[in-house]
Amino acid sequence: MFSTYFELGIRHIADINAYDHMVFLFALIAVYQLIDLKKIVWLVTAFTAGHSLTLVLATLDVVKIDTAYIEFLIPITILITAITNLAQGRSAGKGAMGWKYFLATFFGLIHGLGFSNYLSAILSNQQDVFIPMLGFNLGVEFGQLVIVLIILIIGTLSFQVLRFKHRDWILVISGGCAGIALILAKDTVFW
Repeated sequence: MFSTYFELGIRHIADINAYDHMVFLFALIAVYQLIDLKKIVWLVTAFTAGHSLTLVLATLDVVKIDTAYIEFLIPITILITAITNLAQGRSAGKGAMGWKYFLATFFGLIHGLGFSNYLSAILSNQQDVFIPMLGFNLGVEFGQLVIVLIILIIGTLSFQVLRFKHRDWILVISGGCAGIALILAKDTVFW
């Protein structure tokens, strides 16, 4: 049972039809390089913690929010992350990491609500949801870390082989993520 839900968590992250999650990861780590791996892992884990919390609360019917709002807010989280990158880049002060961890966790709360209805339907026949939820959330974390590693390898190759400047990487990736977020937000307007 654990492995089934672990795999489902990975597929949730890697699903090309739900590419908003990958776009968020691109935006989240656009300002970092491979040498920042520890910070990146903590950021991704902060996101997963928020994602897991609301996923559990929504699956257990503790929290209920109209999915139309969530589907609109998800691209807004991407947009805010991309704009933050463009405004601050790597030049943010020491207190910025605490703020970034907070944002990653808060945005994880929003993203977790986006998948909760589907997961609730799958778990509706389960007596004990702890093992499936644990498997799913660890699968999400693992999938995110694999995607992040791929992004970092692409970034490293871009810097070393193509001679991209890090500032240009931040501009291109964050600008692209912001553009995609605007399109997604426009397509999910709920009013």
